[in-house]
Amino acid sequence: MSTSAGPGPDLQPEQRRWEWKHPVGPRWLLLGEVGSDWSYEFDTPLALCREVEGLFVDLPPRPRERFTLVGCTAAGTLAELLDRLPAEALGTEHAWLGNVSITAPPPSPGIPPPWRGEYLSDVVVTAQRPNMTVPETVDIDLDGFVYVYDRTEAVMPPGDVTEFVLLGSDERSYGSCRDVTGVFREQAAPPVPQVRLLGCQPEPLLLAALETVGQSTKASLRRRRIRADVRMVTADGSTSQVIGAGVSGTIQASEPSRFGAGLLDMTIDSDPQEPLPAGALRVLEHWYAGPPTEKNVWAGYDRDLRHHWAGAALAHRASTPDRPAGTTYNLDGRFVTDIEGFYCAIGEAINGPGGYFGWNLNALHDCLTGGFGARTPFRLVWHDSATARAHLVTGYDRHLLSASTTMDYLLDMLAEHQVNVDLR
Repeated sequence: MSTSAGPGPDLQPEQRRWEWKHPVGPRWLLLGEVGSDWSYEFDTPLALCREVEGLFVDLPPRPRERFTLVGCTAAGTLAELLDRLPAEALGTEHAWLGNVSITAPPPSPGIPPPWRGEYLSDVVVTAQRPNMTVPETVDIDLDGFVYVYDRTEAVMPPGDVTEFVLLGSDERSYGSCRDVTGVFREQAAPPVPQVRLLGCQPEPLLLAALETVGQSTKASLRRRRIRADVRMVTADGSTSQVIGAGVSGTIQASEPSRFGAGLLDMTIDSDPQEPLPAGALRVLEHWYAGPPTEKNVWAGYDRDLRHHWAGAALAHRASTPDRPAGTTYNLDGRFVTDIEGFYCAIGEAINGPGGYFGWNLNALHDCLTGGFGARTPFRLVWHDSATARAHLVTGYDRHLLSASTTMDYLLDMLAEHQVNVDLR
């Protein structure tokens, strides 16, 4: 592995221009660690690779989960729902409860809470029945989702909580229960059991780990542990971050690669983690030869891939000075049919094709405080705003498992940051 003559070797790996002698260039740079003593510093080059199989995979939709609240004394909206609905209405949209948090009773003043709690999203009550051991309490069956960052995550039970408090999304009490089932679980198996690194030119650190392939001792398995961020190598040999792209697991095999003499293919038994969707690779390809040159390339993507588009825009964000306060920007609103579309559209309104100006509400707030291409106060001409008015409405966003972000909320947020929005 080498760098071109221009940048010096003292540059960080992501600042270099990577090259190799084979006719088909590398697409990925792995930066990370090998061995079992993780420091979580992802700045050591491990390998240049032509392909990483298993990094971009479409998984089936996450299945809804089933829970039971045991020995409950219901209150508030939950009690009203149970009193109001006949049995045949349970399990339908009429029995939708929304988001529910399960936590421990509040501790005495000055004592830290024993457990942070868990959140259930998009909850529907499916059944209720009297508890068989505690008079005047009920068992309540629910389905929905445990809120986790990655579907493979473990959800650990609290060790010393004997009563659970139920709260709605507005922090109002839904009552309490003596136990819950279905919420707590061990870490799931990896949805993609193996990752293949194809056409790789490994660095010495990774080569040393490969020397132990075929050995089954605990020490050799520890030496073959790999944890790496994956960066895209672009046409000019520079690299860019791929948000959420990583390889983690144990190297199990290595063999010569068909991509060229001296290159290796490696098989890694993957740790539990969700891959990026296959379409995210198509999104990244728009930046391979430089930033996009046309606006609205993202418009044909679904919500997931619009989110990844905004993430790619963030990863490729140019460090340019903010334009002066008072500048007018034009937002093309024809394709703002969801909140992800708004982030893509305002990114391009402020910073041109493939531009970034937030990809969630917190990030939008940061951008509005300066340093991301525009200085407030500024004027935003929102063309075809009727599209967003029809789609960004009050309700529950089942894609994000939270209350919907409405157009009115966005307008208020922009106004608070001294953005004068001209709706067209």
